[in-house]
Amino acid sequence: MNQSFDMVIVGGGIVGTALAAALQNTKLSIALVETQLPFAPANDALESSDVDLRVSALNRASEKFLSSINIWQKIPENRTCAYDKMRVWDGEGTGHIQFDGRDIGESHIGHIVENRYTASALMMSVQQQNNVQIFSPTTVKEIEAFKDSDDSFQNKHEQKYFIHLDSGQTLYTSLLVASDGARSFVRDWAEFDTREWDYDHTGLVCSIETELPHEDCAWQRFTSDGVLAFLPINSQSDKNLCSIVWSCSERKAEKLLSLGETEFNQHLTKAFENKLGSVLSSGIRAAIPLRQRHAKSYYKNGLVLIGDAAHTIHPLAGQGVNLGLMDAYVLADEIKQGIQRGLPAHNSQLLARYERRRMPENLTMMAAMETFKRLFAVKSPGLRWLRNWGMSKVDTLDIVKNHIVQEAMGLKRRIK
Repeated sequence: MNQSFDMVIVGGGIVGTALAAALQNTKLSIALVETQLPFAPANDALESSDVDLRVSALNRASEKFLSSINIWQKIPENRTCAYDKMRVWDGEGTGHIQFDGRDIGESHIGHIVENRYTASALMMSVQQQNNVQIFSPTTVKEIEAFKDSDDSFQNKHEQKYFIHLDSGQTLYTSLLVASDGARSFVRDWAEFDTREWDYDHTGLVCSIETELPHEDCAWQRFTSDGVLAFLPINSQSDKNLCSIVWSCSERKAEKLLSLGETEFNQHLTKAFENKLGSVLSSGIRAAIPLRQRHAKSYYKNGLVLIGDAAHTIHPLAGQGVNLGLMDAYVLADEIKQGIQRGLPAHNSQLLARYERRRMPENLTMMAAMETFKRLFAVKSPGLRWLRNWGMSKVDTLDIVKNHIVQEAMGLKRRIK
């Protein structure tokens, strides 16, 4: 029941499976541990109730990475929606900014994709890899760390990990990857120090049908109470579908969850200022507590954090999954370069290079999102006026807007 692997990835969501898929052409033996396999239903005509509760705004860098490992091509086209515009406005003033990919010669800014289809395409691909063994459904029951001096191990006196699963199986490895989400069991077991705080906000998510078409645009309305985003969904029908993410206080989220569908639709229409006409229908609603968290280090002793296990961010810019996918890309890139130099995957120099490449970008994006959140939370009339003036001013500065949209698209990242 004991099996040895070069790498054990705990967490088979989008980021964990992307890492495994990115290492498909290596000789590394990889174990992927996941509590449940993703389920992707048939790709038939969509109603608002058929859309996955969780969607992601995958930017161009993420698309390029997924294409490079032959995943993007496997996501059904009718479960993705290219958007070429972003419209952001102050719900308590006149400030507004509109971004358009065509202004920088790009056909689109990114795609809105239902999470279950991205996860399913990744998992189906990984299942076909000769160097990956999937352990699912199962969870990690216990982890043991030790420094081994037995001659049966190639590298003596290095940290090894026994990962005991509730299925009764035990895996051991020199490289343990935590990709098990914001409440990472592996991260907490290894006692990584983190900086974290509650936003005192909840993210309410659901899918809706609107009276007017979404215009292939991602919409965001900012207020002192939070952010309301309408994200376009490709229905391939005469229906105008969107997925919403409504960041608001816990009390307001509880009230919104308690409303009947008709009353909720009316409330949502008003909150969005009828930008897309009336909300005609809405699917199941769910609420997710929002918390910012960042590990002070991403690795130690052959254990490395990626995705939400390393950092969680406010969803107002939809960058969380993009940051996680870039973690997977960079870690795989460093490991593959190390293999070419004869280094083992758990080599501390490789993990240190991964941390140096990813931590500054993750911290920069997190700081930017925190600044936006605090900026729109101010109640001073003077600061509100300045905020609105600043937004409208930026909207006239093409060079500034183009820089912002290029950063959001990830166009400056080199994906091999």
